[in-house]
Amino acid sequence: MFIPDPVRDFIFISMMSLLAINWAVVGIKAGQLILSLSILVILHEFGHYITARWFKCRVEKFFLFFDPWFSLVKRKVGDTVYGIGWLPLGGYVKIAGMIDESMDKEALKQPPQEWEFRSKPAWQRLIVMLGGVIMNILTAFVIYAFILMIWGDKKVPSSSMKYGVHVGDSTLMKIGFKNGDRIIGVDGKEVYDLTRFKKKLITAEKVQIERDGQLIILDLPKDFVGQLIENKNQKRKGFIGPRFPAIVANVQDTSIAYQSGLRKNDRIVALDTVRFEYFDQLSDILDTKANKTVLLTVNRNGVDTSFNTKINGEGQIGFNPYSSMEQLDSLGWLKLEITRYSFFAAFPAGVKMTYTELRDYIDQFRTIFTPGTGGIKGIGGFKSMGSIFAPTWDWESFWRLTAMLSVILAFMNILPIPALDGGHVMFTLYEMITRRKPNEKFLEYAQVVGMVLLLGLMLYANGNDWFGWGR
Repeated sequence: MFIPDPVRDFIFISMMSLLAINWAVVGIKAGQLILSLSILVILHEFGHYITARWFKCRVEKFFLFFDPWFSLVKRKVGDTVYGIGWLPLGGYVKIAGMIDESMDKEALKQPPQEWEFRSKPAWQRLIVMLGGVIMNILTAFVIYAFILMIWGDKKVPSSSMKYGVHVGDSTLMKIGFKNGDRIIGVDGKEVYDLTRFKKKLITAEKVQIERDGQLIILDLPKDFVGQLIENKNQKRKGFIGPRFPAIVANVQDTSIAYQSGLRKNDRIVALDTVRFEYFDQLSDILDTKANKTVLLTVNRNGVDTSFNTKINGEGQIGFNPYSSMEQLDSLGWLKLEITRYSFFAAFPAGVKMTYTELRDYIDQFRTIFTPGTGGIKGIGGFKSMGSIFAPTWDWESFWRLTAMLSVILAFMNILPIPALDGGHVMFTLYEMITRRKPNEKFLEYAQVVGMVLLLGLMLYANGNDWFGWGR
C-alpha cells in the first residue's frame, strides 16, 4: 500500500512521540489524580447525601462517576442505589424531588411527597445544597491538620538560601530576574517563605529583590501570567528555586559516567575548557553537548581530577545532584524550617491553612478572568491537574495536593452557575428573600443552560491542555 511521504512522516513522528513518553510516570500521576478526585467527589456527594437524609429526604442514587446507559457496579440498599459509573467526570447523588443533572421531569409532574426535596422548607434545602461545599472545606482542613501533625509546616526562608535563587523560566529572565538574586518581598510586603513567594508572584505587580547588596524593584507586566502560560510548554528548567552547586548525590554504577570515573560527592567544576560553580550552569552547557564525548573535571577531596565521559542524547551525564530541600538543608545551603503541631494545635492551624489556600485561589481566579492578564490561557483540564502530582508516589505530596484540590472544588461549586451547587443556592436564597418559589420550568431550563456551559468549559479546558486553544 502506498502512503504519501507527508502522511508517513506524520505517522513516524507521532509514533516516536508516543515512544518518548515515560508511561510509568504518566501512570503514577494519573493514578494519584484519579484517587484524589475520587476521594473528594465521594466526600462532596456524601455532604449532600447526609444532609438530605438528615432532613428525611429520599436519596435514590449515590454514584462515583456518571453512569449514562450503564454502570460498572451498583447495589441497592434500602431506598438508595449505590454504584460506580463508567464516565470519570465526577459523581452525583440523586435526591428525590430535586431538579438536578438527571433531568427527571416525569417524577416532578407528580404531586409532591413529604420525602421529596421540593417539599422541604427553603432553609433545609439550602443546607442540603451547601452540604457538598461544607464537606470539601472540612476535608481540606482535616487533611491539613494531619499533614501538620505528621510532616509539619515546611518553610524555606528566602534569606537563608546561601546561593540565592535559580531562575529556570525565560519569562522571569526577560522581566529582570537573575540567577543568584535574593527574594525580599512582593508589592512592598516582605515574603518570608519561598513557596509563599511563588504563590504571591502570580498576582503581584512589583517584586523586591536583592542583588549584589542592592535593592532592586522589578515591575511585572499586566500580562505576566499570560506570558508564563505561553512559555510553559517550552523547554525550561524549573520555575524558580534555590540555587546549588553541582555536587553528585548518587550515580548508578552501571552508568557510563560511573564507569568513566564519576563518584558520589564529586563536585563538578568544569566541562571541557569551561569552568563553573553551579548545577544550572552545568545544565546549560550540557544542552549543547548531547551525544558528545567531553572532558569532565571534578573536585574530589580538594583535588581536581579530569576524565572523558559520554553525554547521552538528552544532554545528561547520568547522575543526580543534591537538590531536595532536605538535602540542601543538611549541606547548609538553606534552612528548612519544619514546625510540627500537636493534635490539639494542628486543627486550628489546619483551619488557617485552608483559609490561606482559599484566599490565594480566589486571588488567582480573579486574575484568570481579568482582561489583559492573559490568565484565561491557563485554564486547564485533567492533563493540567495530573501534571501537578509527583512523578513518584509520595504520600505527603499527594495529601497536600488533595487538600488544595478540595479547596478548589469547594470554591468552584459555590459559583452561582446553574447546575452547580452555587446555582441551586442562588435560587434558594431568592426564594427565601422574596418568599416566592422560582417556576419549576424556569429551573429546568436554567439547569440545561448550566450543564451546557459546564460541558463547554470542560471541553475548552481539556482542548486547551492538548491543543492550546486559548493561546
